[in-house]
Amino acid sequence: MNPERTVTFGPSEADLDQAAALLRAGRLVAFATETVYGLGGDARLGEAVAAIYAAKGRPSFNPLIAHVASVAAAQQLVQWNDWADMLASAFWPGPMTLVLPLRLGHGVSELVTAGLPTLAVRVPAHPTAQRLLDKVGGPVAAPSANPSGKISPTTAQHVADGLSGRIAAIVDDGPCSVGLESTIIGLAGDNPMLLRPGGVPAEAIEAALGRKLVAHDAGDPLTAPGQLLSHYAPTASVRLNAQTPRPGELFLGFGPGICDLNLSAAGDLLEAAANLFGHLHRLDGMGKPIAVAPIPDRGLGVAINDRLRRAAAPRD
Repeated sequence: MNPERTVTFGPSEADLDQAAALLRAGRLVAFATETVYGLGGDARLGEAVAAIYAAKGRPSFNPLIAHVASVAAAQQLVQWNDWADMLASAFWPGPMTLVLPLRLGHGVSELVTAGLPTLAVRVPAHPTAQRLLDKVGGPVAAPSANPSGKISPTTAQHVADGLSGRIAAIVDDGPCSVGLESTIIGLAGDNPMLLRPGGVPAEAIEAALGRKLVAHDAGDPLTAPGQLLSHYAPTASVRLNAQTPRPGELFLGFGPGICDLNLSAAGDLLEAAANLFGHLHRLDGMGKPIAVAPIPDRGLGVAINDRLRRAAAPRD
């Protein structure tokens, strides 16, 4: 890929007009959402979607999320159902993605779905993302704006460090408030299924639905983004559930105690989620193996542990 000049925009109306024009022209623009920074390309343009895969070095069998400005826009792309109504009413705009069967005449490139008959779709809550999507006037495919398999970006600088020269622009609107990717719920089968834990805890989703979610089997084929075993990975090795660091390791703590960086000294899972990727970026830059303190496997801790397990997984 030939290097291109990556420009940085802010959240002004004039800057967002330029960013939207680039997206409509088939160029790639990274932008802030409440979860992580997304690498956007017009989901209707096959060449733009192919450019996302190329810029990230992402396997083409790994589907993407289409971001839209409203529930009505989502309903133009997928076959809506009562479960989708319940979850959209409770959690959209917000850090939740719904996977539903494609609607006839949806207009989305087959590369977005990786050839599947379903589409992952989300209405983000971030006001700048909302304004940008409204200006584009169509679905924007946007995986996390980082090289595939690496730590997800929660600041514009993280994006620039990984993708500068590969994309047209970055819309910088500060750090992401949630700091974890969206929860993905599959609604194409007989029962709602948790495909990926994320920014909305499963307990809250089950309360909204009035039923338990079906668990996704790790051995099943990829049906949604973020299901690759090795993902969100620093360059150095990661060791989980460590009480103390070994010689030569950096220690990522949780709760009170001595460490190199602490996800939350107060043991707050919301704070830990927001800090996770940023802290991993900082530790990764120090070039040493990383040991991570145990994280409670409840609420947002389920999503944090999911990301950490993928960061620590063996790499090909």
